[in-house]
Amino acid sequence: MFKAELSDSNILKTSFDAISSIVDEVQIQTDSEGMRLDALDRSHITFVHLELKASLFDEYVCDEPEKINIDTDELMKVLKRAKSDDRVLMSLDEGNFIITFEGEAKRRFKIRLIDMEYEAPSPPELDHPTRFEVPFALLKDSINDIDIFSDKISLKVDSEKFTAAAEGEFGDASIEYIHGEKIDTEVKSLFSLEKIREMLKADKFSDIAIIKLGDDMPLNLKLRMVSEDGELSFLLAPRIETDD
Repeated sequence: MFKAELSDSNILKTSFDAISSIVDEVQIQTDSEGMRLDALDRSHITFVHLELKASLFDEYVCDEPEKINIDTDELMKVLKRAKSDDRVLMSLDEGNFIITFEGEAKRRFKIRLIDMEYEAPSPPELDHPTRFEVPFALLKDSINDIDIFSDKISLKVDSEKFTAAAEGEFGDASIEYIHGEKIDTEVKSLFSLEKIREMLKADKFSDIAIIKLGDDMPLNLKLRMVSEDGELSFLLAPRIETDD
């Protein structure tokens, strides 16, 4: 038996808004400790990880581990129908994922589970030389600033500041943020702006973005709830520019 009840629908809406723009289908794994998923997009550029601990939920029951294979677009269509003050109830019933919103009215949705021919991927082991925190809103603003001139973004960090920058045909843009962390090296990588924009749809998950960077290494972007009951993280492969 699996049953989970959540008082804040925004947690699911904001995380799956990002996830559904990255991957078409996911395997949500549930056990007594909570819900989690790991997924890789078709182009193998973005890896996504979501973990919601049992302690996050108002009620959580999972007698035995379950694998919920689901189409993310179909799931997001349902989650978008949740009102901000709705309670969300989730359960499984004969090959269906049941989502019920309880508010002014009780609304029940049944999403068919899908067949998936592969197991959920495991994240690669990476040892980034830097780690720092950036306000989520500042990161999102930086993406919008860069978008004026370019579809790619350079992320750099040194001992003093984090810099997001771009050079375009019609102009340049750069944003600097004094991070206040103890970093004794300078690293830089280039990324697809659109791919980062997809991640940042999860804007109600956390106020802080934890970033790990290395020279021409994947970007590790982690959003962690203040309560530490939930975590949403991404790995994005860098764009390697070659000289013609």
